[in-house]
Amino acid sequence: MNERIVCQSCAMPMKKEEDFGTNQDLSKSEEYCCFCLKEGKFLDEGISMEGKIDKLVEISVNQLGMSKEQAKDMAKKTIPKLKRWREKYE
Repeated sequence: MNERIVCQSCAMPMKKEEDFGTNQDLSKSEEYCCFCLKEGKFLDEGISMEGKIDKLVEISVNQLGMSKEQAKDMAKKTIPKLKRWREKYE
């Protein structure tokens, strides 16, 4: 499978089996990563899209070494297009 799979909540690339979150029945989620979905529940349930963007900017700056401006620009362009946020904000 050459298709690039990204989490539909945070846009994290999911490449390895352990990257995928779990559904309520403990099967692997094909849409959400292990940092966003566990046993069918979002680990940050109730967070707003703006809150998610802020959280991802912090991760991108601290773990990936991106500038805050670059990280915020990328997150604002990417996150609203993902399934979790499209459905909530359409």
